[in-house]
Amino acid sequence: MLILLPPSESKTGRTRGRPLSLSSLSFPELTDTRRAVATALAKVSAHPDAFEVLGVSPSLTTEVARNLVLETAPSLPAARVYTGVLYDALDLASLDTAARRRANRWLVTVSALFGAVRPTDAIVPYRLSMAVNLPGVGPLASAWKSELARVLPAAAGRGVVVDCRSSTYAAAWTPGGDLAERWVQVRVPGATHMAKHTRGLVARHLCVTGAAPRSAGALAEALQDAFEVRLTEPRRAGQPWVLDATAR
Repeated sequence: MLILLPPSESKTGRTRGRPLSLSSLSFPELTDTRRAVATALAKVSAHPDAFEVLGVSPSLTTEVARNLVLETAPSLPAARVYTGVLYDALDLASLDTAARRRANRWLVTVSALFGAVRPTDAIVPYRLSMAVNLPGVGPLASAWKSELARVLPAAAGRGVVVDCRSSTYAAAWTPGGDLAERWVQVRVPGATHMAKHTRGLVARHLCVTGAAPRSAGALAEALQDAFEVRLTEPRRAGQPWVLDATAR
């Protein structure tokens, strides 16, 4: 099974630790693209128009400055770098050993800088959205699309793809072929805050229970004890199943 998460806008760093090693991250096939994006991001972030290019407010000077020290900043596990509503609900730190092992195997965060990382991957905080058209690289969703298609299908194995990404990050990879039939987009009625919270709870529930469904229907059954769920079939081939979830 593969549970796809978006990154958080807010990210935590630390003052001491080993620097980033791109080649040591999961999915080493992505190393060259990671390096190209990191180089381009550092270059853009040093320019006066960085805020405009990155689509962020000038009030985020400190966060953009992190992009200038990607190679030397202390790294820490992605599970600690990414924070915010979804990750608070997921609460990886509180999982028992078995659930944490499943989380480390099933969870993948799709990142504008790193492409895809697992919770144990040591990364550094950065400021970059998948919606950015990065000079020297181009639109990031397009730049990552073929790269992620090389590695994520194998990560899914014969299980379902539980898609908790926002639309911005969903644009970076679309499951195809037979895998598209096992692609389930988790949709949550209501405000963005509640959607993030519920998706975090869905990911946590799967890791805690150890359910490993191999079909959209089996996924709905695995969640129905903790959520009110409604499963909608794809309108046409290549589109995801849609699972509406509301926490009980």
